[in-house]
Amino acid sequence: MDKKAKKRLDVLRSRLQTLRNQLSGAKKQRDEPGEVQRLEKEIADVEAEIERLKAS
Repeated sequence: MDKKAKKRLDVLRSRLQTLRNQLSGAKKQRDEPGEVQRLEKEIADVEAEIERLKAS
């Protein structure tokens, strides 16, 4: 894994942590319909990209 991929992985991991925190808050406060599903999809996308980077 090159330097650029490692940096991207670090960025994705921090983004994943932020998204999980947002999802937790969205589940507690359901004032915006569809937000939970959007966050769950975005988390899945980030996790998929992390796995793709790890595999390469």
